Amino acid sequence: MTRLIVAAGGGGDAVAAAMLHAALYDGDDQAVILTYAWDRLLIDPIPGPRGADDFSGLEPLTPAVWKVPAAARPIAPAGSTLPRLATELPHAFALIDPSRGAEGVTHQVEELITRLRPTTIDLLDVGGDVLARGDEPTLKSPLADSLTLAACAQVNASVRLLVAGPGLDGELSHDDLRGVLGPLIHTFTAKDAEPVSSILEWHPSEATGMLAATARGVRGTCEVRDAGLPIPLTDESPTVHEVDLDDALNRNELARAILATASLDEVEGFSREICGFSEIDYERNKALWLKEQQPVKLDPDTVLTQLGQFEAEARGRGVTHTTFRHLTEALNLDGSQRDDLRRLLINSRPEQYAPPLWHIPAAS
Repeated sequence: MTRLIVAAGGGGDAVAAAMLHAALYDGDDQAVILTYAWDRLLIDPIPGPRGADDFSGLEPLTPAVWKVPAAARPIAPAGSTLPRLATELPHAFALIDPSRGAEGVTHQVEELITRLRPTTIDLLDVGGDVLARGDEPTLKSPLADSLTLAACAQVNASVRLLVAGPGLDGELSHDDLRGVLGPLIHTFTAKDAEPVSSILEWHPSEATGMLAATARGVRGTCEVRDAGLPIPLTDESPTVHEVDLDDALNRNELARAILATASLDEVEGFSREICGFSEIDYERNKALWLKEQQPVKLDPDTVLTQLGQFEAEARGRGVTHTTFRHLTEALNLDGSQRDDLRRLLINSRPEQYAPPLWHIPAAS
């Protein structure tokens, strides 16, 4: 038996797919996880998603779909977490190449279904931005999710759309999603998070990190992203809901608009028109800004002093947790220093580590 799980937005959705497989299909053979190689600027300095030409060592699964094995490598200066995921997880990772728009992604999914004849096909999104209309002021990254939704809605097979961790991506709140989510499929537990616990020690996904933390019982308010967005961590956070695929397509204006697109440029154009922006433009602008920044030396004493100031201010905002990704930016460090920062803080104050989050205790 083979399960096919499409990671709607790439990145952390691919890690969450491993959690989903452990929770729902424990004991079955490995899953094939179809995902973007799109790890944002913290991992990959090149804006946008990577295609097959950006890797060496890929293996063909079908004429249009490539497997990313452990031995594969992104071609410098590109970066990708997928080879390491393939090393540390028992699943096969297949690459979504969005260069030919929704028509190309649809063709890739159809070829993979024909090749694998999977027992089940799940389209998984962490957070729920796949259900965005396109005009929400908090929406930040609709392109990838809308593209996979448009593709999966057109394949000649039964695809189940699942939303895990409603509201954890900070793009739609759980209140926004309450009337849209379908039946509860599962509530993640600490046992479900265990297969990815070592992955989240190094993987930068904030939404999937919070999903795993809430599965372990963490509750409160977590501050994320460069803007310091507050995310409630509640009993709803570790849940998985099914959503009718047609209902999602009818709701998502961008997904409907790009159904017949044949290039990523076309998809970006519709995103600018419908949502008012393209997230790849944001990455392009941020990449230029990052090039102009001078690296800051990670001095332990300075960092711990700055951390104390940050935590005091965060407590005043009602924040109980944050991510190491957010801390890296809040302390004006370079993304490459995230792992060094993480080790420093955990070694200095292990009692504040709430894997994979950082706990901000109440004032003494």
